[in-house]
Amino acid sequence: MTVNVYEQYFEGDLMANGVLRRGALVMLIADSEAGHIRYEAAVTFFPHEEENDFAVSYDAYYSAVLFDGPGRRSKKREEKLLVGLPGEIDALAQAAGGAVHWDRPLREARRG
Repeated sequence: MTVNVYEQYFEGDLMANGVLRRGALVMLIADSEAGHIRYEAAVTFFPHEEENDFAVSYDAYYSAVLFDGPGRRSKKREEKLLVGLPGEIDALAQAAGGAVHWDRPLREARRG
C-alpha cells in the first residue's frame, strides 16, 4: 500500500523541458507490503501559472529513498523523516537547478 505521509504545495522555481515551473509539490511517501517498508522524499515542480493552477506535471519529478527495509509504518520513524525532509528536498531541487520556497506555502499541509 502506498500513501503520502505528508504533502504540501509551495512556490518554487525550476526551468524544466523549456517550461518555467513556479510551484512545487513536496511529499513523503510510504510504500509498505508484506512486512517491508520504504520511505521516499519526492518533489515535483509544476507551472502554477495562475493562483488556482495546481495541475501537477510529473515530467519534473525528483525523489530519493530515505529508508528501505523490513518493518511497517512507524509514527516515530515518520516524525524523524519529516524533520529531515526539507534538507532532502532542497538537495533534490538544487541538483535539478531549482528551489522550493518553504516560506511561501500555496496550501496547508496534508498528512496521511
